[in-house]
Amino acid sequence: MRILSAYLGMVLLWAITPLAIKWSVDGLGVLWSVTSRMGIGAVCMILLLILFKKRLPVSRPACLIYAAVALQIYGAMAVVYWAAQFIPSGWISVISGLTPLVTAFFAAIWLNERSLTIGKLLSYVIGIIGLSIMFGSAGQLSSTAMLGIIGVLISVSLQALSAIAIKRISHKLPPLTQVTGGLLVSLPLYLVTWNSFSGQIPAQFSLTSFLAVLFLGVIATPVGFMLYYYLLSHRTATQVSLVTLMSPVLSLWIGHSVNNEPMTINIIVGTSLILLALIVHNFFDLLFTRKSYH
Repeated sequence: MRILSAYLGMVLLWAITPLAIKWSVDGLGVLWSVTSRMGIGAVCMILLLILFKKRLPVSRPACLIYAAVALQIYGAMAVVYWAAQFIPSGWISVISGLTPLVTAFFAAIWLNERSLTIGKLLSYVIGIIGLSIMFGSAGQLSSTAMLGIIGVLISVSLQALSAIAIKRISHKLPPLTQVTGGLLVSLPLYLVTWNSFSGQIPAQFSLTSFLAVLFLGVIATPVGFMLYYYLLSHRTATQVSLVTLMSPVLSLWIGHSVNNEPMTINIIVGTSLILLALIVHNFFDLLFTRKSYH
């Protein structure tokens, strides 16, 4: 039940987060919005450590875990924020649906996970076709939109590498500790990046942008990352990455309903194929195995 609840919580948060990122970037700019989010998130995580009387280990394996987590919190997230200024929020989640394929590829190479079976490969192919159909109407995209797509693809690769690195280090740390350590490593990097490229605090911002950053810092960062690393400690890297095949469906509808983002027949068909990919991923190998015993 805890695993299922964590999956559902992650799907919901990851579906809402792209729109919140879009709103914060549009109102506050890329560097200030992501830096302020991580600053708020770090404060929240430190308070949780104090509340639950947890310590932050500084052993070599623990520091390696923090660095691996920072690869996602700083590397992947910074690129996503940069990309968010070029594409609709729903597209961020849709492109992130490629994460299972990238994670499976890395897991097969470095973790020797059985993540490239016939059923799983078939599900990835169906999922990619679904994503491709969603972008079938993208012929009129500008060059900047293409930059956004490339940016999210880079973020997907960094997120997959982070998950694989954590699994490969194989050092057990509570999710609260992992996220706090990763944030404390990432925050100075964000501050240096912000100071180097901008160094300015926005003089004006909308209530929507402020609330978006507050949501991202207080809820999405602590809760979202803790759920992610909780699942990563109980499931394979590929299984955890499947959340990114579920959240795009909800994210697209949220973006369309709340932010008037486009919803075409291509997106509807693509969404249906992604759901089919999930069914194939979860049941194809199981059914094939059972048949082989008869």
